[in-house]
Amino acid sequence: MERGPVVGAGLGAGARMRVLLGCLVKVLLWVASALLYFGSEQAARLLGSPCLRRLYHAWLAAVVIFGPLLQFHVNPRTIFASHGNFFNIKFVNSAWGWTCTFLGGFVLLVVFLATRRVAVTARHLSRLVVGAAVWRGAGRAFLLIEDLTGSCFEPLPQGLLLHELPDRRSCLAAGHQWRGYTVSSHTFLLTFCCLLMAEEAAVFAKYLAHGLPAGAPLRLVFLLNVLLLGLWNFLLLCTVIYFHQYTHKVVGAAVGTFAWYLTYGSWYHQPWSPGSPGHGLFPRPHSSRKHN
Repeated sequence: MERGPVVGAGLGAGARMRVLLGCLVKVLLWVASALLYFGSEQAARLLGSPCLRRLYHAWLAAVVIFGPLLQFHVNPRTIFASHGNFFNIKFVNSAWGWTCTFLGGFVLLVVFLATRRVAVTARHLSRLVVGAAVWRGAGRAFLLIEDLTGSCFEPLPQGLLLHELPDRRSCLAAGHQWRGYTVSSHTFLLTFCCLLMAEEAAVFAKYLAHGLPAGAPLRLVFLLNVLLLGLWNFLLLCTVIYFHQYTHKVVGAAVGTFAWYLTYGSWYHQPWSPGSPGHGLFPRPHSSRKHN
C-alpha cells in the first residue's frame, strides 16, 4: 500500500524527463535547421556574386605569387610543413576524388531537381568527366616534361655524381635519382579544383532565386562543398609556403588557371559542349510583344 505512490512518482518524473529531452531535441533541430538555411543563403549570395568571383581569381593569384614569402614568417616545424601530414596524405593527394564526390552530388541534386531530366543531368555531370581527363592529361604532361628536362644522378657523400643513363626508368632501376623540371601537380590540382568548385557552386544563388526545391539535404550538400572549397584554399596556401620551388608552383597554378579558362571560360559556352553551370536549368523571362 505504501509503495504505490513512490512508483507513480518515479514514472511521473521519468515521463517529465522524456518530455524535456524531446523539447530539447526539437529546439536543437530547429537551431540547426535555422543555421543551415541561414548559412546556405549567405554562402550562395557570396559565391553567386560576379564581382566576388573576379576578386576570388585575384586572391588565388596572390596566394601563389606572394604566398611563398610567408615561409620566412611561419614556423618551419609545424605539422603542415611535413609531406606526411594528415591533410597532405588524405586530402591533397586525393583532391580530385574528394572534389568529384562532393561536387558530383551537388550538381546531381541541383540539375535533377531543377529539370527532372536524366539526359540534362548526365550532360552537366560530364563536366566532371572532362575535369578528370584534364587532371590525368596534365599529370602525364608534367611527367613528360620532367623526363625531357631531367638527368640521372647518384647521391654520394661528396655530392651528386652525374650518370649518362638515357631515361627515368633505367635511372631509377639502377637505384639513382632522376632530376628534371618538376611542375607542381599539387598546386595545379588545388588551383583547378578551387576555380571549378567556385564556378559550379555559384549556380546555387540563381537556383534559390527561382524558388526551386531547396530542402535541408541539398543545402547541407552545398555547405559541405563550401567547406571543402575553404579547405582547398587553406591547403593551397600551405603548399605554396612549405613545398616545391617557386617557379614550379607558379607554372602549376598558371596551367590550372589556363585549364579552367579553356573549359569553363571558353568551351562550355559552346553548343557542342557539356554546357556551362546553370545552362538550361532556369526558365528565361519571355519578352512582351506589342500588338497594333
